[in-house]
Amino acid sequence: MRIHGAKQQRVAIKRASRNQLEPVFKALDTLGNTKWRVNKRILAVLDRIWASGGHLAGLVDREDVHLPEEPQTEDEAEIQKWRWKVKSVKKENSERHSQRCDVELKLAVARKMKDEEGFYYPHNLDFRGRAYPMHPYLNHLGSDVCRGILEFAEGRPLGKSGLRWLKIHLANLYAGGVDKLSYDGRISFTENHLDDIFDSADRPLEGQHWWLGAEDPFQCLAVCINLSEALRSPSPETAISHTPVHQDGSCNGLQHYAALGRDKLGAAAVNLVGGGKPADVYSGIAARVLDIMRRDAEIDPAINLNSMHAKLLVDQVDRKLVKQTVMTSVYGVTYIGARDQIKRRLKERCIIADVPQLYSAACYAAKTTLTALEEMFEGARWIMAWLGECAKLMGGPAYGSAQVRILI
Repeated sequence: MRIHGAKQQRVAIKRASRNQLEPVFKALDTLGNTKWRVNKRILAVLDRIWASGGHLAGLVDREDVHLPEEPQTEDEAEIQKWRWKVKSVKKENSERHSQRCDVELKLAVARKMKDEEGFYYPHNLDFRGRAYPMHPYLNHLGSDVCRGILEFAEGRPLGKSGLRWLKIHLANLYAGGVDKLSYDGRISFTENHLDDIFDSADRPLEGQHWWLGAEDPFQCLAVCINLSEALRSPSPETAISHTPVHQDGSCNGLQHYAALGRDKLGAAAVNLVGGGKPADVYSGIAARVLDIMRRDAEIDPAINLNSMHAKLLVDQVDRKLVKQTVMTSVYGVTYIGARDQIKRRLKERCIIADVPQLYSAACYAAKTTLTALEEMFEGARWIMAWLGECAKLMGGPAYGSAQVRILI
């Protein structure tokens, strides 16, 4: 366990009996006994893209952004804009350098391991009890690049159920709203794009590039290859698959809070109640944010300064803009954290060139998103605030007092 010098955790582990820890050991053993290998076809595609300069399928550009030339003027406003642009470009180049180093590390490990029949990832726990692979660069919990490169070393026949789930998995990876259809709808999506899937598998960089439109392109390409091989075989259901099919909860933190608070509205938003197709909490929050911004946009800017920002952002509100903030809200994201998250999303879209304006627009969007969250998950916010007050009382000088004992 990673404890970072926390004495209390070491003491707690020593006090625990073997029987108490046995389920934890078994879980870690199961994860550590899973054999993985490198998907050589995906690695080959990655190497070709990287050698040609990157900047494709989510990979960082291998070239730096050129610094803007200093304006030949004495206008202080123009000079200030130039300084902001220089600062922004230098920050962008610094981030690109870090991302390039990260890609090089991942590719170096993959190239080193590509001829191995299989390898294993020992896992340990963090302070929350979450299990993570101990190898930091290339693992199955990493980015789309990592997950696309890795596959199970031990294949299994797909069977009828496996073939069905492989089609669903492909639709989930393509996303763009497809992952919010019913299971039958996602299967239909895959079956309606079989020509694109075959083309992606046969000519990933020379063909129609359908796989590049996916939200997780390298994982999508890996499934295209696997599904093409299966469907072209005499018996698709007996085809061997090495592909991991992902399944996940819907914003797990909010699921826990909705259950704790018996919050029916919140529970419906995070799929704790049944339905014909999955609910999407991020789209729900985005819709509320859009309603607030539309109301603000109708107000005279002289009366409400937010009106200008609302008019600028009203066409940019979607689930991707708010997703990270919604996800991290249950982990205590602050207004500053939410502002920085949304600022990054807006910067990626290149809709606001002026740096101060981008900052103020991100401030407004962050406040609006947090307001929408409080409206939709009032019970969750109340419980989070209550737990926070409990923690303050227990950690403060009042610890052990009658007040805290009654609270507990």
